[in-house]
Amino acid sequence: MLSTKQWPEAVEIHARAERLRLHSEDLVEKDSLAYLAYVDAVRADRDVAGAQSTTIEIPLEIVRAAAEVAALAELSASLGNPKLRADAVVAGMLASAAADSAAFLVGVNLGDSADARLEEARRLAVEASARLR
Repeated sequence: MLSTKQWPEAVEIHARAERLRLHSEDLVEKDSLAYLAYVDAVRADRDVAGAQSTTIEIPLEIVRAAAEVAALAELSASLGNPKLRADAVVAGMLASAAADSAAFLVGVNLGDSADARLEEARRLAVEASARLR
């Protein structure tokens, strides 16, 4: 745990990070189920648009969560225990990679459609990556 003497908000940040971890685990499961539902919808030729929309929304939620993790990692690296700075930087790197990967999936699942969700996903992924500098 980060030192609350050095950083009084450490407990709150740690709790938020834990909530994001649990939410992210749920999103990973939902993402795989959404893909399977999409495949089933295509095969049955039923509610393909709705199933496709879910394959876009869930990766977008992953981008949002990863971007928030990157922001928390940046705070932890700059305000937290200096002995744990490298761990915080690596957490930010992993969050940035997750944001990039999920933003890519948003684009793939949208196909050629112009959509504000792709712009949001790309913007958040770029912001997550910029936090590493």
